[in-house]
Amino acid sequence: MRFAETVTFGGSGLNRAAELRGDEQAQAALLARGRVLPVWRGKPLVQAGGLGWVTCDSMVLHHAGVRVFLGFDDDQPCFAADITDWQPEAGAEAVQAGFLDSSQQHHPALPDSFAFAELRATMLGLTAREAELAATAKAILQWHRSHGFCAVCGAASAPAMAGWQRSCPTCGAQHFPRTDPVVIMLVTHGNRALLGRSPGWPEGMYSCLAGFVEPGETVEAAVRREVFEEAGIRLGAVRYLSSQPWPFPASLMLGCAAEAVSDAITLDPNEIEHALWVTREDMVSVMAGTHPLIKPARKGAIAHFLIHNWLADRLD
Repeated sequence: MRFAETVTFGGSGLNRAAELRGDEQAQAALLARGRVLPVWRGKPLVQAGGLGWVTCDSMVLHHAGVRVFLGFDDDQPCFAADITDWQPEAGAEAVQAGFLDSSQQHHPALPDSFAFAELRATMLGLTAREAELAATAKAILQWHRSHGFCAVCGAASAPAMAGWQRSCPTCGAQHFPRTDPVVIMLVTHGNRALLGRSPGWPEGMYSCLAGFVEPGETVEAAVRREVFEEAGIRLGAVRYLSSQPWPFPASLMLGCAAEAVSDAITLDPNEIEHALWVTREDMVSVMAGTHPLIKPARKGAIAHFLIHNWLADRLD
């Protein structure tokens, strides 16, 4: 697919320098001259539309957890640190409330121009490199918070390899960050595309159908299974188009195009609240935000990216 890696969080050419992760002396030297992105409850620090970096001795990091080495932005070593244990004076009650948390939290050790903000609300203002760094930081720090104990023996594990591994001191097991593959499908039938909405989404919001890849399943099989389970649509040809890291909390979205061989929709109400076929002409007004009933997929999400490129005839 042309423009495949221009999707938000797509590859920016970040040098992750994995060969340095096991060198503790090198890591200490890099941290001393590098910069750190604090992340609070999944929210990266931002400033003036970009990421908000601090030095390793900043008071913001006083109660921080593991420093994860993200790599080099040009020659600048970049790290991320989880400061979720910090308790702001106000604003915390809004976190994770509703579909999108629009609240921002300000740390007393930083100027008011710095704030912790929901990544989905700020991602479109980031450069490609900033977006990749923020997505990596959010995903791996969430993994550390949710995988603090060994899955083999249950003992507390410890960060290793500059934050890219957890080691169990009791049984010696090694654990690595997880990424969950998710297929997301632009399903077409002639001049129409299939859209659906999940229960609890904002009124009028629709997107492409999507679902997790199951063990022992190919990407193509997952596409066919999910579309049939959710909408009762049978598919013919399926092809991969593009991928997107989606750190909410740790998915890799595998964008695919699929041709439907049936068009009668039979919903699974446990998965989909509503689904419908939308003509190319109507989709233009949907994406422009002028359709009377349907709101577009979120800008920055791969669903929006796929639909936009379908309308522009750039899916080959």
